[in-house]
Parts: sequence; C-alpha cells; structure tokens
Amino acid sequence: MPSPTGHGAGGSLRTGPHPSGPRRRPDVLVVGAGLAGLACAADLVAAGLAVRVIEGADAVGGRMRTDRHDGFLLDRGFQVFNTGYPQVRARLRLKDLGLRPFTRGVIAVTDRGHVRIGAPFPRPGYAAGLIPGRLATARDLLALARLSVRDAAGPSRTLKRAPDRTMRKALTDAGFSPGMTERFFLPFFSGVFLENQLATSARVFHLVWRSMLRGTLCLPARGVQAVPEQLAAALPPGTVALGTPVRELTEKGLLLADGAELPAPRTVVATGPAEAARLLPGLEVPHTRTVTTYYHVTGTAPLDDPVLLIDSARRQLLNTCVISRVAPGYAPPGRALISTSVLGPDTPGRRQEVLDRLAMMYRTDTTTWEPVAARTVPGALPAMPPPQPLSRTTRLGGGRYVCGDHRATGSVQGALASGARAAREVLADLRAPSGSR
Repeated sequence: MPSPTGHGAGGSLRTGPHPSGPRRRPDVLVVGAGLAGLACAADLVAAGLAVRVIEGADAVGGRMRTDRHDGFLLDRGFQVFNTGYPQVRARLRLKDLGLRPFTRGVIAVTDRGHVRIGAPFPRPGYAAGLIPGRLATARDLLALARLSVRDAAGPSRTLKRAPDRTMRKALTDAGFSPGMTERFFLPFFSGVFLENQLATSARVFHLVWRSMLRGTLCLPARGVQAVPEQLAAALPPGTVALGTPVRELTEKGLLLADGAELPAPRTVVATGPAEAARLLPGLEVPHTRTVTTYYHVTGTAPLDDPVLLIDSARRQLLNTCVISRVAPGYAPPGRALISTSVLGPDTPGRRQEVLDRLAMMYRTDTTTWEPVAARTVPGALPAMPPPQPLSRTTRLGGGRYVCGDHRATGSVQGALASGARAAREVLADLRAPSGSR
C-alpha cells in the first residue's frame, strides 16, 4: 500500500494548489512526473520558463515507486539503480541517496549448484566462477575480456554508431560459446531487458554493459522512489501538481479529469507509452514487457551476501535476492525480505511455483516464508529489438511534444535523456522565428 503521506518512502514533496488556480500562466505544461517529465521540467525551469508538471498519481516517480507495508519498503517491481549512467551522474546528488551496493557479481544457480561469477574484489570467491570448465571456456574468458575492455574504455559514440543486430548475434560474433550465452548472459539479461530470447538491440546491450562496468549497481537506502523525489524537490515549490489526472489535450492546453481547463502554449506528454498513446491518438509506441515481483519475509536470511541470484538451470525466475541484505532499511530489524521477479503477470498457482523454486535456489525450506506482496508492473519496459534508435525527436507539431524511455532506451538513462531532449526542442522552437516553427 502507498505511504500515508502519498509520497512513498522517501519523504515529503511540496506541491502547489489546484493547477487551474491563480498563478502565473505556464509557458509549458508537462504531463507526467516520472523521470522524463522531471528532467524536462528541470531544464525548462533552468532556462527561465514557467512550468507546471501535472501528475495523476499521488506521488512522483511513474514506474519508479516505493510503497511502505508493515515496516517494509516494497519497490514496485524489482529495481536496480545504476550509477554508471551519464544522466544519473549529471543530475543527481548520489551521496544524498544513501546508496547501498550489490556485490559486483552474481550467483548462477545451475544444475551443478551455485556458481559465483564476478570481479575477484571484494569477494574473492566470485572469480572461481570464471575458471574454465565451470561455466565458461578459456575462449569465453578471452571474449569477455575483449568485450569489457572495448565497451568500458572506448568512446560511447563507437557503440552508438555500430551496425545493429540482436544481442544473441552480437554475443556469437564476439566469440562466446553457447554454454556461456545460455547459462550466464541469457538468465542475467532476461532480468535487465525483460525478455528471454536475447532479442534486444546489441547497441542497447553494449551501452548498458558499459554503464555496469563503469558504475555500481545499488539501491537507495529509502527505496528507489528517493531518486525521482530528489529530482522533484529541486524544482520550484508548487511546480508539481499530484492527484491531477488529465482527460485530454486541447488546442489551448489540457482538460483535467475534474473538468477544469489549464491553458499553455506548449505541452509535453511525459507518460508511459500506453497513456501517451491515449493522450496523443495516432502516436506510434513500442510493445512493452510486464514483470511481477514477489516479496517474502522470513526471520533468518537464507543468504548473507547482498548478491543477485540468477536462474541458469530452470529459468523459471528472472532473479532473486535478499533485498534487506542490500539495503537493511527495506525490512524491520530481525526480518529478512526476499525479492523475486518473473516475466509476465501474477497468475493462479504461480506464487507456489515461485516459492518451490526459491527453496531449490537458496537451498533451504521456504514453507515458513510469509508472502508480503506481489507487484505486477504492466508496461515495465519497452521492447527494444534491432534496429533500435537510441533517441527520437520529441516534436509532434502544434506545440506538442512527447518524451519517455519509450522514445529512447528502456532505462533510467533513456528516460532522463529523452526528457532533456524534449526540453532542448521546446527551447529551440521558442527561439526560432515564427515562420520556421
């Protein structure tokens, strides 16, 4: 359930009066207070424009929300915050988020047991997973070294301009064996891209891999919603109007669900793809992926390591972790919170199947684990098959714009970058001679 304040787990957010009330007429309306909308609003405000952000939900964040439930913090869908994204480093005060890192590696659960894969520091045992014969071949190790050096050390423009193909084809071309692809890359990146065929754009894969190598995967101490809340708190007081659904766009601006009209010469739709298509009939949007995250609690953590487990053997689960070992504030003292994600919606019988598989993955009895919640996120991520444009114009004409990760790449980086592009295009149009707009 949402927090009593309506602002998730991260703290308070000052919002203005009803957006149709007396105040300076906005130069730009932004529909949606997710990452894209907040980034767009921040850049427009920095340029001196009057901006109103109109959000239908009771808190900012879009899909990046955290609920409080009986002392637990429950992100809506399993979320990992990546500090390696350029937009993240440019826009956020990372030290204020109280970031808690995951172990730099994963545990692959195979038919032969647990195989730890990752950097040798600070967990020496994780290097053992890369011993030839356990999960990888000597050729795999060489391919992994080449891939990582190229992606992490080379210029990003080289990755962006490379011919696109599927991630599976890129891994084959890079020299990885079918075993390494199927037992590591497929289960791990199924949880990243929410698809289990490695059909995602290779360009997107290389850029995400680069960010993982250059940054840290972690969680904010107060839940992932602390990220959008920090962005919103930097806006002028009263900029964001929560609990204000939009019925439709009009020639003059917006018509709100309560019948009030809100005029502005320019409107940016910064919602998810389904809502964007509703507000902008005819807008082409990508297919999306749905994910369900199950939360269980137990008295004793089944694993002390703040590490992600991937299901290399059965592939029933995308991933699982003792999330309270990553960020202790996610659970009350003396309780362990386990987060587990699967593709698709919550269906009858699936909860027991998940619990049975968790018993095998953690090698423990799960019959006493208490279910806390199941969070299904429809449209959690846009599909990104090749050729995938890394950014698309936000201009629609007539003073209308659209931004979001569905206009770029399905990631925090993509959402923030798309919002930034929308702001740039709004400002360019405002500065252009009237006859050229």
